Amino acid sequence: MPKNIFAEMGSQVGLTPSRQNKQEAEEWSRSRSGSKINPTFEPDCLPQSLSPVKDEKKGSGDKGIFLVNLNEMNQEVEEYEPYDNRVVDHPTTNIETLLHLLKGSLGTGILAMPHAFSNAGYVVGSIGTIVIGVLCSYCIHVLLDSCYVMCKRRKVPSMTYTAVAEAALSEGPDWCKACAPYAAHVVNVFLLIYQIGTCCVYVVFVSENIQYVLTQYFELNVTVVEVMLWILLPLVLINWVRDLKYLAPFSGFANVVTIVGFAIILYYLFREAPTLEGKAPAGKLANFPLFFGTVLFALEAIGVILPLENEMKTPKDFVGSFGVLNRAMITIIILYVGMGLFGYLTYGDSAAGSITLNLPSDTELLASIVQGLLAFAIFITHGLACYVAIDIVWNEYIGTRLHNSSHRIIWEYVVRTCIVLITFGIAAAVPELDLFISLFGALCLSALGLAFPAIIQSCTYWYYVSDSERIRMIIKNVIVVLFGALGLVVGTWTSLDGIIRKFSAHHVLNATAAITESTILNDTLSVIP
Repeated sequence: MPKNIFAEMGSQVGLTPSRQNKQEAEEWSRSRSGSKINPTFEPDCLPQSLSPVKDEKKGSGDKGIFLVNLNEMNQEVEEYEPYDNRVVDHPTTNIETLLHLLKGSLGTGILAMPHAFSNAGYVVGSIGTIVIGVLCSYCIHVLLDSCYVMCKRRKVPSMTYTAVAEAALSEGPDWCKACAPYAAHVVNVFLLIYQIGTCCVYVVFVSENIQYVLTQYFELNVTVVEVMLWILLPLVLINWVRDLKYLAPFSGFANVVTIVGFAIILYYLFREAPTLEGKAPAGKLANFPLFFGTVLFALEAIGVILPLENEMKTPKDFVGSFGVLNRAMITIIILYVGMGLFGYLTYGDSAAGSITLNLPSDTELLASIVQGLLAFAIFITHGLACYVAIDIVWNEYIGTRLHNSSHRIIWEYVVRTCIVLITFGIAAAVPELDLFISLFGALCLSALGLAFPAIIQSCTYWYYVSDSERIRMIIKNVIVVLFGALGLVVGTWTSLDGIIRKFSAHHVLNATAAITESTILNDTLSVIP
């Protein structure tokens, strides 16, 4: 099986130690083969110098501190540059990276933006999307910076999200050191839940759009769950593909289809002039967590950005005021605000969980075509998203325990099938596209995209900045962590509450319909002589 996707994650420039030493590299090499707890590093008395130095105030009995006195070492300190040591078979240019980043961020999330604006209003929705977008961009920069710093200290060309989380916590305060051995597993759990949740969203999106075309245009009486059963076997088969290169032609076609689909959607949005009449500038406060989760799900591309940066020909161009990342995020934010605003102004509170469900497919063939094309494109994307979940479960946990098994390949296919069945089961149980998007956005990306990068940065620089800088850093990152935690708790609770309400209402309607049918049947039988 191909190597772990997350092993492709890169890192980027930031405030870094200006000098490194060989003793530190040897210590890191020994720690990787033994204990997972890395030594603590003490800050230099001068903030501009981030190399660890000996603290004369420490007692000689303090064995928990790795102390280095560069003046006493009397040897040349090696400078390590991660970018110069990366080996990329087919590096991407800045333009290619920009296009890949745009492609990875434009999917079901942007199609849900009009519904998100119906929860927040056109003024609050526009401002909120920009604020959340800027915050997400900042946290991505923070994570990239921390990755780069840890790569220089460890003298490795790149590190994964899980690896940098473990390494950073091991260099933080004492309470973080105790959590370091579990950091990789925590990050993997959130990544796994997010990828499975994304696959659930894709299953619901594909099924709802196909069902909508069949019922509205072809006037067939089918349910969303029935359509899910139809596509279950193709979903299993496409996820049995063990090498992504075989999906590349389909993925390329899906990208073209997606662009054409978005163009047709824009045509429907502007076919008639949008109006503010009947549209609220601000929605209900109780619905704002649903807006937050949806926008976070749509905007946050934490699983895509790190691998893209690591594959660049000139990775230093990824950040900066006019770097690839900022240009991509500005474009993405503008597109999301535009789709959400004009979609809401066109359809108002009737905006569906996907704007494709608002297209007049009952009367116009073009609308049915775009729904079918986007359903196909997202179906192909399900194989890519589920690949990441399979990669985590198989390569990180199950596959490593079956190296000597003669049935290893069979077990891999079993794992692949089970993950697809899990996504299918969750989607079939509660086929609510808007609530799924909000739920997994609030539950996973509040942690992966906001809280974790702030914690990683704090631990990365804990012993490398002055006291005043540390205080400012802590205040800033505590605010980000609290914001992420609040969004996680409130957004998850609101989404789950909505799912429970709709699930209960669905059962009540079914029970009422069954009682009505039974009553009619009894009345009919009673009049028969």
